[in-house]
Amino acid sequence: MHRETEDVPAIINNIDNGVVFRGTNLWVLIFAIFVASLGLNVNSTAVIIGAMLISPLMGPIMGIGLGIGINDLKLLHKSFYNYMVATIVALTTSTIFFSVSPLNDAHSEILARTSPTVYDVLIAFFGGFAGIIATSSRQKGNVIPGVAIATALMPPLCTAGYGLATLQLNYFIGAFYLFIINTVFIALATFIIVRLLNFPYKEMHNEKSEKMAHRVVWTVAIITLLPSLYFGYDLVQQDRFTKKANRFIANEAHFPNDYLLNKKVEAKERKIILVFGGQEITKSDIEHLRAQLIKYNLENTLLDVKQGFAYMDEDKSSNNGQQLNQLNFLLTERQKIQDSLQQVIDSLRSRALSIQLFKEIKAQYPSLKNVIVQPTFLTGDSASSKPALLVMMFNSPAIPAKEKIKLERWLTARLQNETLKTVFEQ
Repeated sequence: MHRETEDVPAIINNIDNGVVFRGTNLWVLIFAIFVASLGLNVNSTAVIIGAMLISPLMGPIMGIGLGIGINDLKLLHKSFYNYMVATIVALTTSTIFFSVSPLNDAHSEILARTSPTVYDVLIAFFGGFAGIIATSSRQKGNVIPGVAIATALMPPLCTAGYGLATLQLNYFIGAFYLFIINTVFIALATFIIVRLLNFPYKEMHNEKSEKMAHRVVWTVAIITLLPSLYFGYDLVQQDRFTKKANRFIANEAHFPNDYLLNKKVEAKERKIILVFGGQEITKSDIEHLRAQLIKYNLENTLLDVKQGFAYMDEDKSSNNGQQLNQLNFLLTERQKIQDSLQQVIDSLRSRALSIQLFKEIKAQYPSLKNVIVQPTFLTGDSASSKPALLVMMFNSPAIPAKEKIKLERWLTARLQNETLKTVFEQ
């Protein structure tokens, strides 16, 4: 790293130039906010990535880390001032956009930025390391755009604006906290690399003030980190609960003559909702199913079993007609699958029976070439038809008439089927 490091004055000048938000930088920020807000609004990942690439928000954050690292109070003040300007402008712009946008649903891209965890801390931390190292190196490559995408400074600010515009305080707090995480740990990574590369101090300092600065930096970092540790632990616990719940459903949620129409696992509430269609499930069967929860370490889990149309009646806000159609469709599909499997089974049975009959008849009539056994229907003059068994035999030479009658009686007794149609082909 030392051998490839750019001249220190050039590095400082490069970061310093990206700190100020006025003129071009400010307008680029505003348009980037609009692009990111549009991407969140229509749930487009590609648009959001584009907004992150054109965003200049990394400048003042790296400036804060550099200012602390080299004891440059002027750069620190300028960076922090421009960081506040950029944050206020971004929040105002996104709030205005979401206030006038006709689309106000919280899509997955918005929801993904409302619950930060310790994993977001690690992303910001290592992304910050990559950013400052690339900025300090002569071989910058395409690292900075990648850091901009990975650390994702724009979407949390836009999501915070969405929370303000729609008066959903939980969205604002979660998203803004994610933005603070990214800010603190990108700046911290910058501070650490600046000290490791031995950047010269800008102003005179003493050991006491340096210790105080270090305490402030690490205190802010720890205070920012602690809530994310809790959220990260909660995320892991929810993931474990979901896996155990799905394993429980796959292994235990089976009843004769019933079909699992829908399942829902609510990890936060420790709740499993199962919707069955088919015959009524008895209370004792439901209690037995609940008793199996302990085998999967799902103690204190609420298991709610709903049955068919009773489930639809409870949901007054939904369209019962659509749910009825869905239920009928699922039951029809299940019947089709059963019919298809039955056809396969019948085919295999017919094949096995053909082979066995061929061996038995061949022993009596060596001239026999082939035997075909096929379930079918006999239809007469009336509209009704009845199931029958068709047996076709291919002989050379032809079997005499008396032998045919004898063979037909033997087949009727052998197959235990009175409705038997025998066809002799030469």
